[in-house]
Amino acid sequence: MRVIGLDIGTTTICALVLDGETGEVLHSETVKNDAFLPTEYAWEKIQDPRRIETLAMGLVESLKQRFSPIGGIGLTGQMHGILYLDREGEPVSPLYIWQDGRGDLPFEGDKSAARLLGERTGYLLATGFGTVTHFYNLRRGLVPAEAVTGCTIHAYLGMKLAGRKTPLLHLSDAASWGMVDFSAGGFDAAAMEKAGLDPAFFPGIAKDGVLLGETADGVPVAPAIGDNQASFIGTVRNMEESVLINVGTGSQVSVWMPSPASLPSVEARPCTEGAFLLVGSSLCGGRAFAALEKFFRETAALAGGPEVSLYGAMEREAEACVGSPDRLRVDTRFSGTRQNPALRGGISGLGLDNFHPGFFTLGVLEGIVEELYGFYREMEPKLAQKPVMLVGAGNGLRKTALLQKLFAARFDLPLQIPVHQEEAAYGAALTALVGAGAAANIAQAQAVIRYQPGETFD
Repeated sequence: MRVIGLDIGTTTICALVLDGETGEVLHSETVKNDAFLPTEYAWEKIQDPRRIETLAMGLVESLKQRFSPIGGIGLTGQMHGILYLDREGEPVSPLYIWQDGRGDLPFEGDKSAARLLGERTGYLLATGFGTVTHFYNLRRGLVPAEAVTGCTIHAYLGMKLAGRKTPLLHLSDAASWGMVDFSAGGFDAAAMEKAGLDPAFFPGIAKDGVLLGETADGVPVAPAIGDNQASFIGTVRNMEESVLINVGTGSQVSVWMPSPASLPSVEARPCTEGAFLLVGSSLCGGRAFAALEKFFRETAALAGGPEVSLYGAMEREAEACVGSPDRLRVDTRFSGTRQNPALRGGISGLGLDNFHPGFFTLGVLEGIVEELYGFYREMEPKLAQKPVMLVGAGNGLRKTALLQKLFAARFDLPLQIPVHQEEAAYGAALTALVGAGAAANIAQAQAVIRYQPGETFD
């Protein structure tokens, strides 16, 4: 069976066709998500949902025609964001994405909306979470009068594909908004009422195994899942024995759990079929490496140097510094953390002997590794068994061999990288296989995942 996986990212939109028997990606297309809207506020991050719909639907229709018959469609995308809909299921607002900063603005006295909502409800919340954005908008009179509910952008597209007028959020997606009661499997109505939020405004929750519906030409549509969960599903062949490292703009470390666990800086996220992920998220991740490369390019420009990518040269210089006792220690939390957005990174151990591009580069790469390893150490006591494999995903990791080696050494686990590069879209496609009945469950669907030969680091 051939299925489509669709991933609505912040900067790109990807769709692929998966052969459900072999695990081969028959075709993949990625387009730029150029839906960002201009705004007078530096903290406001909004996108045009109609533009995203046009781009995404165009990809899906093209693949359906070229690879007919298609047995199912699965979706994922950028979590946390909120889009307001009217009674007909039509957008009446921009998409407020996960990077939106209104939740950290002064809101009531010296408290931000995220902090105030967290105190009133008892939930750990951050700016960009759908409930925080909605709380801010509601109190500031910014919710459109026509709005009757909200949803994520990928849940909206799933609704449109299935011909629905009301959205259903998968629990993995709903949890990204915050204020979800895992034991009840839905939004926490009592907590919302404490904060003056109307529980009836929030969309329903789609149960595992329940389809959203079918397209006009009869293709089953599975509920959209969160992109972190989709990446885990789409890269990890054995969920109970693996650790997933994903390095893109941000970065995450994720492990599978049969039940949620409460930890200070690690988030428990519903996955599928009653399972959970423990997730440690860095707000910077690969962006730290990109920031250093930009700094070096700007420095070179001062001397009239050409505008060329320096990643390769930086990695070579860093490789030469591995093993040196003069290594720098770089804290790459340049964008703060979810718990402390004001926190900033730093550099220590700087001396005349290591004031060199190679040491700076190695320090940043090791800082990326160290932040995720710190999350993992927090998770470790909750794990029923010691993982036996590290799985790598994200372009920041795929394109940087030294970073792969550093992760494998720090975690003391062999690292493997999937053959396919579109991890989240691939995971969405696997949910389509289950939804269409071609696989009994996610674990069975994951049996088709293959890893690159000769890419294991110990």
